[in-house]
Amino acid sequence: MPLRILADLALPADAMDLLRAGTQSHTLLLPSRPAASVLAKGEPDPQLAVADVVFGQPDAPALLASPGVRWAHISSAGITRYDTATFRAAARAKGMMLTNSSSVYDEACAVHGLSFLLAHARQLPRGLATRTPHGSVEWNSLRAASGTLRGETVLLVGFGAIARRLAELLRPFGGNLVALRRQPRGDEGLPVVTEAELPGSLARADHVVNILPESDSTRGFFGAGRFAQFRRGATFHNLGRGATVDQGALDAALRAGQVGAAWLDVTDPEPLPVGHPLWTAPNCFITPHVAGGHRGEATHLVGHFLDNLRRFERGESLLDRVL
Repeated sequence: MPLRILADLALPADAMDLLRAGTQSHTLLLPSRPAASVLAKGEPDPQLAVADVVFGQPDAPALLASPGVRWAHISSAGITRYDTATFRAAARAKGMMLTNSSSVYDEACAVHGLSFLLAHARQLPRGLATRTPHGSVEWNSLRAASGTLRGETVLLVGFGAIARRLAELLRPFGGNLVALRRQPRGDEGLPVVTEAELPGSLARADHVVNILPESDSTRGFFGAGRFAQFRRGATFHNLGRGATVDQGALDAALRAGQVGAAWLDVTDPEPLPVGHPLWTAPNCFITPHVAGGHRGEATHLVGHFLDNLRRFERGESLLDRVL
């Protein structure tokens, strides 16, 4: 039976052509005001009233109010606006399935995280900013400060698709990998600690990589108390969400030397306003929420949705199902 599919995100021409071709046996509904990016919240769309399937970032209350949506495919790995007890309960009551796009972004995000770790180990910001002759005091100091990840402990806080791939990429470098996972499954392939064991793990880690999603239970997860538990001088990396960090506490920890450096792809808000303390905090390096970006991203995203659409048509299990 043909489906009515609402796609509420802006796509470049090649990705839109792919979407049209892959949904030609169905009715494709397009909004008059598509979301600006794969992360941006869509406007409530009256076409939700007739849609069977939604692809993008639909307005959460409007999605729950829609009478016929059976499946929503979210165009990002994060599902913050849908990850509430109220939404989950209402969606289950409606029998609505929810999938995300973790499989589209896990590789790029993991490579970005690896890049952060290696850039810090090799002191790339300092090296790129330094012009000094061979044999000088500064040259010798830079060489002495440059290291490798061998023997260093990397604590992955949150263990979903991105952390699993990052762990795979890190293994050849000879580090010691540990993960925090609230509900260990036994298939992680590395030591797992609980939240009760986190203080001891923070005290031993050389690198703390935050990959937590934003939810009621994770907002402000890294605050002054947790930064005080870090081994002094350890490095903090954030690939998750900006709201999981108390940025004032991070700034204070950087200026006190408790946290030796911070590598952030996410902040709250994005971008940080001009004059925000983190722009001038020592050893704080910020990229503008681009960790998931990669060449061919839009067509990869549409392809993932179409793979799931074929599964939905056949009544098979959906990829990246979160509800």
